Amino acid sequence: MPFVEFSPTLRAHMLETGNSESSFDSGHRHTHHWRDRLGSKMMSTINGRVVGPGAGVDPVTGGARRVEEEFSVPILLAERVRKAVGEAESFKTECAEMGRQADLLADMLRAAVRRLSAIPNPYERPALRIAGEASKGLDRALSLARRCRRSGVLYRVVSITTGSADFRKALALLEASVGDLRWLLSVYSSSDDPSDGGGGGGGLILSLPPIASTDPILSWVWSCIAAVQMDARPSERAEAAASLANLALDSGRNKKIIIQEGGVPPLLALLRDGAASPDGRIAAATAIVNLAADRELVSLILADLAVPAVVQVLADAPMRLQASLAALVARMAAHDPVAQEEFAQENAIRPLVSLLSFEVPLDDACLPSKKATSIPSLVRINRDVTSSSSNSNPPDGKGVSASRDHHHAYWYHHHHRRREWENESPEVKLQLKVACAEALWMLSRNCVSNSRKITETKGLLCLSMLIERETGELQLNCLMTVTEIAAAAESDADLRRSAFKMNSLAAKAVVDQLLRVAQEGSSPLLQILAIRSLGSLARTFPARETRVLQPLVVQLGHWNPDVAAEAAISLGKFASPENFLCVEHSKAIMEFDGVPRLMRLLRSVEKMQLPGLVLLCYLALHVPSNEALERAKALGTLESVSRSAVANHASLKELLPQAIYQLELYRAGGHTCIHMEPDSQ
Repeated sequence: MPFVEFSPTLRAHMLETGNSESSFDSGHRHTHHWRDRLGSKMMSTINGRVVGPGAGVDPVTGGARRVEEEFSVPILLAERVRKAVGEAESFKTECAEMGRQADLLADMLRAAVRRLSAIPNPYERPALRIAGEASKGLDRALSLARRCRRSGVLYRVVSITTGSADFRKALALLEASVGDLRWLLSVYSSSDDPSDGGGGGGGLILSLPPIASTDPILSWVWSCIAAVQMDARPSERAEAAASLANLALDSGRNKKIIIQEGGVPPLLALLRDGAASPDGRIAAATAIVNLAADRELVSLILADLAVPAVVQVLADAPMRLQASLAALVARMAAHDPVAQEEFAQENAIRPLVSLLSFEVPLDDACLPSKKATSIPSLVRINRDVTSSSSNSNPPDGKGVSASRDHHHAYWYHHHHRRREWENESPEVKLQLKVACAEALWMLSRNCVSNSRKITETKGLLCLSMLIERETGELQLNCLMTVTEIAAAAESDADLRRSAFKMNSLAAKAVVDQLLRVAQEGSSPLLQILAIRSLGSLARTFPARETRVLQPLVVQLGHWNPDVAAEAAISLGKFASPENFLCVEHSKAIMEFDGVPRLMRLLRSVEKMQLPGLVLLCYLALHVPSNEALERAKALGTLESVSRSAVANHASLKELLPQAIYQLELYRAGGHTCIHMEPDSQ
């Protein structure tokens, strides 16, 4: 309403009667304003109990008590509106209608509190939002009703010009709150069919409350989350979780709304609920996968303690659910390094490797001597022997019985689970393996600690066997995992020494498969990954391990320029001065006819010149006296490159002049070469 300057006499009368509140149109009055004004003095009787801001939180039903406290504000406001309209001296008809709406609101608010109190774990988010909107409408109505008690000619003239519009706005707000509460009661209604597990929510509600008229997705999200959290019927929970999964796919805004409105904890609870239907648990996992779309959303999901719940269920769940959970691990780890760390802390790598190695023969017979004599094996055997000896002669014999029962229970559970897995379809088994391989790939990406944990299990051996036996996406994911582990080993000497010792069966198996794929790969992508992995492991191969270099040299002449360039990059790591055996490796590259292939690569593809030039410079530095360089006219090639723009590249700026100097020195007859000091590592 427009600003009106009251006379001093009228203002004094307002102060005397205690009705000096400002107009409800001032815009600064809201729910928290009333809570601050009333403080601990505000008390209200709800369902036979006295509650208020100072009532505290019930240790048993803390959530319900919090909702009661929030609802006590609009209930008290409704009672004050009813009292104020009874004292109105103008606009009595409008005030009466406003009082009727306030009474209806109070009754519905009390009914909502009763229903919330009857639900063990209520979904409170819509209730708190609707209670806040009801408080705003009632606050507006109370201010208007109190103005109608005032008398005076000037005040009545002013009220006539603005009152009708004010009442229409106030009644519209009250009617909207009534509609909101009617929708809320339908959400919290109990199931009518006791045999269907009544006592929870009333399933999915398709109606639209006024509070969500400008954002219909909000009411649909509320209804779905409420059904997932409160409904006792497995079919309703599964349908609601599937609806959330579909909503999350529609837009990024929907994902944020679902997370901000508290959708992740109910989905995690459904995921952990072993009594829920398998379809419901899979739908919950799928919904979280769809929500984890970027780093910001994943961080919000992590804040809801998703990682412990996922790892807990991953180890012992139906295979279809395990596949969904492994996909979730991959999705979260791909977007957020913090998720990588948290999954590692919760030991998610070990169950992923175990699931991936299902149906892969990794028996201890594969490692007869090394496995039995390794220090961890001796410690484990000693611990087992000590444990068995300590329980062998208990005083009353009960320990033997308990241990035997536990042993039988464990093996029964193990074989029961194995029987279930064997009965699954090949499609589900493949889906699980693909998801587990992708999860290991994402967990190891740019992470040395996780790569080390994979190698400390039978992960490397399992990956090598799957690369050999499988094709398609599973083979690609396993190869990507090996590539990440090899890259981590390239940057970490400890990991390189522990995981890729040449006397290790797992390391030999991995190298064999990398060489096979590099030579016989079904696609250039697989060949590039295998060649890149071999280059990352360049410092692990001894000088006599020439079988690795020959396939790489051959790939310098590959028809695909990307494969040829990757081969040049990997060979450059063998010939780099950082490699202690750079001279020996350089000689071996030349013996395998590497120089002619390299020169053809430099002439054929312009964009591949840089890795080829670096390799050529390394060869010229380490073995300038080799006749292959002279026959290929390497000096002339390098001199022409020195006059081009590529010579200014950081990797060639110092290397190229040194290589030219070495070749010129040999050509002049000095037969002297100055080798760059290799890295002792």
